[in-house]
Amino acid sequence: MAEKTNPSFVGKGPAQGEELGRIHLAPEVLEVIIGIATNEVEGVAMTKGNFADDVVEKFGKTVHGKGVKTVWQDDELAIDIYCVIEYGYVVPKVAQEIQEQVRQTIYHMTSLETKEVNVHITGIHFPQQ
Repeated sequence: MAEKTNPSFVGKGPAQGEELGRIHLAPEVLEVIIGIATNEVEGVAMTKGNFADDVVEKFGKTVHGKGVKTVWQDDELAIDIYCVIEYGYVVPKVAQEIQEQVRQTIYHMTSLETKEVNVHITGIHFPQQ
């Protein structure tokens, strides 16, 4: 598994772009932002985490970053999202909406450009009768 590193960039001031210092983001912060943005897309039933995330949720804690992997290499951010889609939605359309939503949210909240947003559909959620 790739080691998580902190993305950082230089904060600029409003007057003539002077440097104010370095800004460091914890990878967990990016994962939470991405998880929330993904779950806001219509047609997404849930994101799919690992066993540890499932155990934590059994005890009542919400894990917003589950099902999200971020890799920061050479000043570029690559994102993998693992999610389950609701039955009846067009899978390619939902996946594209997830990509657009995540790119926009990351850019507006952190000013970071994403190299790629990979969406992995791990299942279909059928409504209970």
